[in-house]
Amino acid sequence: MALRTTALLSVGVLLFLARGAPTDAGPATLPLRLTVENDLSNVTPETHFCSVVEGGVLLGALRRLQETQQDFKFSVRQDPDFGLLLLSVNGVAADEREQTYWEILSESSGEISRLDVGIGCYKPKANEHIILRFSSWTQQSS
Repeated sequence: MALRTTALLSVGVLLFLARGAPTDAGPATLPLRLTVENDLSNVTPETHFCSVVEGGVLLGALRRLQETQQDFKFSVRQDPDFGLLLLSVNGVAADEREQTYWEILSESSGEISRLDVGIGCYKPKANEHIILRFSSWTQQSS
């Protein structure tokens, strides 16, 4: 009986060590820089600094920023085919009739590229620069 108890305790300790000891710190957060641009008006771009939980998606960073910064607001719409679509940022809304939309970009080492997934799926990297650019699909975009 004592041998069995010792074996069970050993297995329990190994499982505990494999999973890691619980901490009060919670998951690590990654810093991000977020710039809001408007290609269709002469508005100065706004830059915000925020964070995302390691392994988390861009939507979480935007929600955290909205909760902590009064000058940043956004809304999304659930599309049955494409998931979450960024609908508006700071009161400027995309409009199909006007052929406008919010383009989501990432800047790395001076190169700007479009994200290949939306805000509900994209997992930012530490210190990444995310650009939310209000644009028209009738214009030539970068």
